[in-house]
Formats: sequence, C-alpha cells, structure tokens
Amino acid sequence: MEISVRSYQELCFPGPHELYFKNLSKRKNQVMEKNGNNRKLRVCVATCNRADYSKLAPIMCGIKTEPEFFELDVVVLGSHLIDDYGNTYRMIEQDDFDINTRLHTIVRGEDEAAMVESVGLALVKLPDVLNRLKPDIMIVHGDRFDALALATSAALMNIRILHIEGGEVSGTIDDSIRHAITKLAHYHVCCTRSAEQHLISMCEDHDRILLAGCPSYDKLLCAKNKDYMSIIRMWLGDDVKPKDYIVALQHPVTTDIKHSIKMFELTLDALISFNKRTLVLFPNIDAGSKEMVRVMRKKGIEHHPNFRAVKHVPFEQFIQLVAHAGCVIGNSSCGVREVGAFGTPVINLGTRQIGRETGENVLHVRDADTQDKILQALHLQFGKQYPCSKIYGDGNAVPRILKFLKSIDLQEPLQKKFCFPPVKDNISQDIDHILETLSALAVDLGGTNLRVAIVSMKGEIVKKYTQFNPKTYEERINLILQMCVEAAAEAVKLNCRILGVGISTGGRVNPREGVVLHSTKLIQEWNSVDLRTPLSDTLHLPVWVDNDGNCAAMAERKFGQGKGLENFVTFITGTGIGGGIIHQHELIHGSSFCAAELGHLVVSLDGPDCSCGSHGCIEAYASGMALQKEAKKLHDEDLLLVEGMSVPKDEAVSALHLIQAAKLGNVKAQSILRTAGTALGLGVVNILHTVNPSLVILSGVLASHYIHTVKDVIRQQALSSVQNVDVVVSDLVDPALLGAASMVLDYTTRRIY
Repeated sequence: MEISVRSYQELCFPGPHELYFKNLSKRKNQVMEKNGNNRKLRVCVATCNRADYSKLAPIMCGIKTEPEFFELDVVVLGSHLIDDYGNTYRMIEQDDFDINTRLHTIVRGEDEAAMVESVGLALVKLPDVLNRLKPDIMIVHGDRFDALALATSAALMNIRILHIEGGEVSGTIDDSIRHAITKLAHYHVCCTRSAEQHLISMCEDHDRILLAGCPSYDKLLCAKNKDYMSIIRMWLGDDVKPKDYIVALQHPVTTDIKHSIKMFELTLDALISFNKRTLVLFPNIDAGSKEMVRVMRKKGIEHHPNFRAVKHVPFEQFIQLVAHAGCVIGNSSCGVREVGAFGTPVINLGTRQIGRETGENVLHVRDADTQDKILQALHLQFGKQYPCSKIYGDGNAVPRILKFLKSIDLQEPLQKKFCFPPVKDNISQDIDHILETLSALAVDLGGTNLRVAIVSMKGEIVKKYTQFNPKTYEERINLILQMCVEAAAEAVKLNCRILGVGISTGGRVNPREGVVLHSTKLIQEWNSVDLRTPLSDTLHLPVWVDNDGNCAAMAERKFGQGKGLENFVTFITGTGIGGGIIHQHELIHGSSFCAAELGHLVVSLDGPDCSCGSHGCIEAYASGMALQKEAKKLHDEDLLLVEGMSVPKDEAVSALHLIQAAKLGNVKAQSILRTAGTALGLGVVNILHTVNPSLVILSGVLASHYIHTVKDVIRQQALSSVQNVDVVVSDLVDPALLGAASMVLDYTTRRIY
C-alpha cells in the first residue's frame, strides 16, 4: 500500500524527514530480508481506556489489513473492563478485533493509593501474558499509569516498545509518566514538530523518531460530512440542532485534586446558568474521579432536563458530536487536540493541558474563583466557527506508522542508545589548572605569509610567529609543523593550555576531513592536501581546518560584531576577496564546500579577467591583486605618482601606492578605487537580496577604503526592504587567526561545529 507521506513532513519539519521517507522503502526491503522473507512482525497492541483506543484503533486497522507483514495481538486492561466506565472493551469487539487477553488491573478507590496499586497489579499480571504472546514489539500509547506498567513490563522482558504521542507537554503528573515511558521505549511516533524536538532534547535517537501526526486524525478528517443528525438526536434529543449544544468532558488533576473538583463544580454551575443542552461525559478513573461524580449527582446533573450524562460515547459518534457542537468545554486532551480539526470552539479549563499546542479555537481559563469567568468564556465562545487546525495531523499517520514498523530491524541490538550532548570535561581542582590559560594554536596560510599564534579563550593573541609562505608543498608542511611545535613549547612556558589546532587557508576546504581540496593560484602545490593527519600525529592534538573567509566569519561570530547575531555575512578584502555566511547561528559550507565564494560573484558580464578563469568577478575589481594591477598600469604610464609621493626603484608597485595616490588627490586612482568599491557594493546588494542578513561586515586591509562607496551603492541599487541593513568595518585585527582559533575554542565549550 503506497500512500503519499510528504505533505505533513514538509509542513512540520522539512529537510531530514523528506530524505528519511525517500529511503524508508529501501530500508524496509533490506530489513525484511534480514528478518527472513517469511517472518512476520508480531505486534502486540495494549489498550487501557476509551481515550487511547481512539488513537490505537486506526493503527490496529492498518496492521490487520496487511496480514502478509504483521500478526496482531490485542491486550485489553484498565478501565475498559469496568462497568462504571462503560465496559468499553465491547467497542473493540464491535470493531471486529479478536481480544487475546483481558486483564483486570484496576484497584477501585479512585484515589492516589488505588492508582499505585493498579500499576502494581498490572506489573504482577503482565509477565505471564507477554511470555505467552512473545511479541516482537509492543505498541503503547500516551501517558496513563496503566501504560507505564505496560512499558515497564515490556522493557524488563526485552520486548521492543513503540511509544505513540511521546514528547508532548500537558501540565500534570501525565508529563512525568509520558517522559518515563519515552525513556523505556525503543521507537517513537510523535504528532508535532515540537514533540519531536522535545524527544531529541531528551537524548532519544533521531533515527528512531517518526513525525507522523496523530492516528485519530486519519478518522477525524474524513468524518465531518457523514450523517450526524441521527447521532445528535440519539445522544441529546430530537429538538437539538447543530451548533446549539455543548459537550463537556472534565477529568481530575491528580496533582491538585481538591482544586480540580472545585473547578468542576464551578463549571457545572456555569453550564446550568448558560441554559444550553449539554452532553456531559463521566470523568476517567484517575484519583479524584469519585468525588467529581458525587458533585454531578449533588447538582442533579443526571436528571436535569438540559443535561445528558453518559459514561461512554463510541469514538465515531463522539467525532460527530464535537464536530457540530456549539462549544466543547473541559480539560480533556481531545479538546485541544482532536476538536481543532473541526474549528469547534473550545474552553480549556485549569492546568491539565497547560503545555499543549493549541489552535486559535481554544480559549484558556487557567483559574476561576467563581462561575462568572467560565460563564463569560461560554458567552465568548459558544456558536463560533474557527479555521480548522492541522497541528496534530494531516490524516496520513497510519501509512507512515506501518512503513516505520516495517523498517524495524529485529537483528539490531535491543539495548537503547541515548544521544547525549557533549559535556564539559571534569577538571580536578589543581593549582596548575586554575592558573593556566585555556588557548588554541591558530595557523593562517596566506598568499604571502604563514602565521602561527597562541590565542586565548578571550580572543587575545598571546604570541604570534610569522614566516614567508614557502612555494613548495614539502617546505610548507615542514615549516607549519616546525612553527607549531615551537609555539606549543612556548605555550608551556607562558602557562597556556593548548586545546587544539585551527588552520585557516585559502581555497576550497573539506572541514569534516581536514583536507584542502583545491587552492587558489596564490598558494602553489596545495591541492588535495590532508592537513589534519600530520599535525594531529605530531602534536597529539585535535585539528580543525577551514577556508579563510569562513574563518573570518567565525571570528566575527565569537569575538567580533557578529557575536549573538543569528544571520550575518562577512566579506574579507585582501590579496583576494572571500567571505563567510552565518545563517541561524551556523556557518554555511554548501554541498561541495563552496559556499560563500563571495569574491567570485559576477558583477559585470564584460568585466576584467579573474584568476578563477571567469571575468567580471568582484575579485577582478576589488582585490589587492586587482588594485596592484591597476597601480602598475598607471605607474607605467607615469600617471600614478603625484606631488609628495615616490616609489623607490627596488620596491614593487602595490595597491598601497594606489591608495596613497588617491588620498593625495590622484583623480585616476580615486576613480579606480571607486569602481572597485562599486563592484564590491554590487556584490553586497546581491547577498542582501539572496540571504537577507541582519549585518554585513567588511573585513581586511581594504575594508575601510570601500565602506562609503558600498553604502552608496546599497542606497542606489538595493530594494528598500534591505537598505537599512548595517554595513560595518570589522574591528578585529587578525580575523583569520581568530577564526581558526574559534574552531578550537568553540569545541571546548561544546558548541557543535
């Protein structure tokens, strides 16, 4: 059965899930081969009450329709088997499911002690059942105390657990139970993106989490157009019209029973005063429910002409009742979850669902001392129609869950793996540790110079070493090793603890492998070079490598004007033009590690040739090489020098001479600098229109000479919506070195890189 699973995933969490589902069918086939072609997955579904059955029934139907893949065992326990709660096991039989086992696990009393005793009784009875059924996997739903007993038994008996609706937040003891089941479960099916993120934050393996939506939505979203008038008449009377009645469903809050009973009493008073036909469902079996039933009887609800009090309504009929109600009131999760699918107004009372995600149809009454506040809420909500909400599903949860089940590899180890975030190393209280300065070795491979520095955690350059960058690979790698060994030895004398080595280099870099893939023409013999291995082997330290433009951006993120900003772009102006893009606090590398090659943005179709082989690039106009080329042209034509300026015969003409001439009034030099600044400005405009950063930082020796022209170009060429983006000159002296150091220093604070 192939059913599209794209829409909900793209809506809720685009990216990784889309790829996940593309590969899921392939994984399924591989797993079936591993498990044996004739081996069916034996699935045990255990249901404890009417609420969890509404979520589990669609999954059970899906499993039943694929007998070639699954064997289904149904275990019924909890309030399903109690007459006072409707003997709801009968609806399971009416749905044509064979119940393999019935377990009477509820200890009556409806107080805290009875709940604990019920968990204990279930734990006593479940091992025999599980030994007999021997399921491959048990499906457990939600956050009820019965479900905790199920999960505990299965986990201790080495049975894999699939938990439905983990990661959600409500606001009572249910949260603790739900998260406890999450820790016991091996696989997770969640309904919302937030729930998925909560599971990941709880250190659950992302590969074992499925964002599917709520299974009950598979029925909800195709139910509203069915015949409903006969259902309304059956439960509320022949004289009741759609949108002219109320459905009330309120449960005790086990962490504050007295207050929840008082709230229920006020709710009934408000409903009596509101004088609309109301269907009241009895509360669940939690501690406090007996007292709530006494309140109902004290107020004569069961005999009041405006009220219909019932223990249970079949789910398919319940859907129709809430879909066409004038309002739903209470503290049941169905009010904030399922009812939103129809846009029916909801009044959510108290704290039981305080953490749930809700649609705009929900009005919260957190607390009430009198019935007035609830009565006001009824007047505000009754009879409205809100937009339908799909926060909890799109109607395709079951096909996704079945695919997920088929992908489970029974040959994988049963032991769960938790994805804990890295934590700081424990450092013993030693005087040397207290006094030493945590530092990084930073290496900057430029077109001219090779620099190594000891950089402290605060971004202070403790000591710096500079040598000319050799022309050959052998000489260069030997010099890097020599300078790093000397710097590491010096660090000991300076009481600096070196945590690792960060390398900034020109060219295209694979930072994951620490390899320079392809260098610029400025650094010869520097393609396919593994920098990480020789340095790590020599210094016995971790090594990071990245492009110099990216390093400049990381320096700004940690030490400069980009600190704390979510999105910004750095342009580095020097011998060449480079840059880095920070998006959502993270550096963008691109699919082939070629992102942010900002110097090779084309700003003119017929511009000068660039070192990359193209023409019209920013680098062909605004780099130090381009300015030096223009300076030589002027000098050869005797148009460079002005009064107060000279170039010694043994000194090569450079970009600095062009800048000096412009400052002294050389009109041609000024024109060249203005053209260069305009080219850079056009590149900045392109970036503003592409990634819309909140800040652009110009870094490097030429930045201060370009800043005013760049701002002028933005005012003239950029869309009005981005003209207010700040463009500033970096105040960092050595961005490449500081960026290289930041890769190491971020690791020590366990920032993901």
